[in-house]
Amino acid sequence: MDGPLWTETHAPDLADLPQPEVRERLSRAVDEPMNLVVQGPTGVGKTAAVRALARETHADPGNDLIEINVADFFGRTKKEIRTDPRFEPFLQGRSRMAKRDMINRVLKESAANAPMSGEYKTVLLDNAEEIREDFQQALRRVMEQYHRATQFVIATRQPSKLIPPIRSRCFPVPMRVPTTDETIGVLAGICEAEDVEYDEDGLEFVASAANGDLRRAVLATQAAAVEHDEVTMQGAYETLDDVGNDEQVLSALESARKGELKDARSTVDDLLSDEGFDGGGLLRELCRVARSKSDASPESVARLHALAGEVDLDLSEGLDDRLHLTHLLAAWGAGRRTTERPVRGKA
Repeated sequence: MDGPLWTETHAPDLADLPQPEVRERLSRAVDEPMNLVVQGPTGVGKTAAVRALARETHADPGNDLIEINVADFFGRTKKEIRTDPRFEPFLQGRSRMAKRDMINRVLKESAANAPMSGEYKTVLLDNAEEIREDFQQALRRVMEQYHRATQFVIATRQPSKLIPPIRSRCFPVPMRVPTTDETIGVLAGICEAEDVEYDEDGLEFVASAANGDLRRAVLATQAAAVEHDEVTMQGAYETLDDVGNDEQVLSALESARKGELKDARSTVDDLLSDEGFDGGGLLRELCRVARSKSDASPESVARLHALAGEVDLDLSEGLDDRLHLTHLLAAWGAGRRTTERPVRGKA
């Protein structure tokens, strides 16, 4: 896609966030700095909301908002962390340091540095559901030590994975899936700012197809505008048919039907870690693609939906996404129910 992404160029200000309850809770943090847990599904705008808060509260948000994506640590080797330009100044001469100690040092140094403007700075820990418990204990100590000059914001899809001492030190900011009308309102505002013609049917189609993922809706709208110079029902349909992750999702389903569980699990891993799905979002995609694009029989698709209902509660409670989705596909491929729950650590 040519040009800057609309998710960046049209990042919302605090007053523009589509969910009024989120605006209200974050506005309280402008006047009364506090640690926050911003929680919600993938794509609802958690990171964008925190950046909007930083622009509202800091005179120099470029320096006083420090973003640390947990995947930058736990999904990388020690060498990759040590040579990352963002972390290299903190880790010079410490090549023998264990990864846990490297992460802890970067966090402590980020929190210890004085704010560039005002009395405090903000440290955002994104995708915090990936933080191991031992590191969470270290994080708790850093939060206690530097609470006077640092506001910690933890963004996560699964707040239940945070240890109680951290949750008790943070004010919760739940972000729900935006309604179709809220998504349409955001898309219409962006199209008008970009001077792109659109019709209501086109925006409604994009918003419905995004299934509550606001980021996905904005990028799909941009793709349709680039390809057709407007956003109409027909243009959006043609564009969305060419983008997305349907082939990967279909591959996972087909692997499960053939009994190739290792391949299905690998594809689920890719969709969760590389494509940004959360468990609930990927569960919905599996059901949608099975219904609309696979050659599975109606009886087989109906059975998949029944199985999905059995594991949906586990996913909503913040349990292991990969484990339960792999178990779902294994059960579907084997033609059995999922009443026997998976043992944690096994698929």
